[in-house]
Amino acid sequence: MSDTPIVETREGGIHRIHFNRPKVLNAINVATAEALRDAARRLKDDPALRVVILSGEGRSFMAGGDISQFRDDPTSVPDTIITPLNEAMTIFAGLRAPVIASIQGPVAGAGMSMALACDLIVAADSTRFNFAYVNLGTCCDVGASWSLPRSVGLHKALEIALLSDPIDATEAQRLGLVNRVVPADHLRDETDKLAQRLAQGAPVAQGVLKQLMRRSFERDFASQLEAERQGFGTCAATADFQEAVNAFLEKRPATYQGR
Repeated sequence: MSDTPIVETREGGIHRIHFNRPKVLNAINVATAEALRDAARRLKDDPALRVVILSGEGRSFMAGGDISQFRDDPTSVPDTIITPLNEAMTIFAGLRAPVIASIQGPVAGAGMSMALACDLIVAADSTRFNFAYVNLGTCCDVGASWSLPRSVGLHKALEIALLSDPIDATEAQRLGLVNRVVPADHLRDETDKLAQRLAQGAPVAQGVLKQLMRRSFERDFASQLEAERQGFGTCAATADFQEAVNAFLEKRPATYQGR
């Protein structure tokens, strides 16, 4: 691995963003936050993008923020670290491409928040979540107060946040914090299999579905019904929809082009 805080690789339409500070468990510092923001900006209008994977080098996906930076200049953190992270995660949430967090080991603070902000989470059986913020005398960031209650409900979210007890991979799956738990030595392979399956889907339909789900909490039922109607119209106007219909009638697999 290089000395850069993140390493990006591309295979077809699958783009991997790999945190690369294993000696500090990929703790977020200014350079990492800015690199993630810059990577997200490059992907924002990429028509060939099908799936994004966030992963981490070494024994941890991400163990939170870089505490040394907090000690040196704590009041700068909202602007120098949280602002670029917020921009990155906002871009990822708005992509039509699904974003997968592929996680392992200690996942705490901003690492937990970032994973929960993704669309899907594949966790190694070595994963241990810890909300951690209250142990540092601060509130959360990177959308945890939005994602966590939507995953587990308000009262459980408050318990997780206020007590910060560790949560192992099995319990995380039971609570709905992660989608899949896999053996640690199969994490990359299982994540890649999921990414490849998603990459073969209809990109426009996936993007519409993603936004319908993400925005459903903002709307009443009638508004959501109308959003679905409009979304169906958007999908029905694509060549991929026609291809899917033809493939179904002709009893063959569909091939999607993203248009």
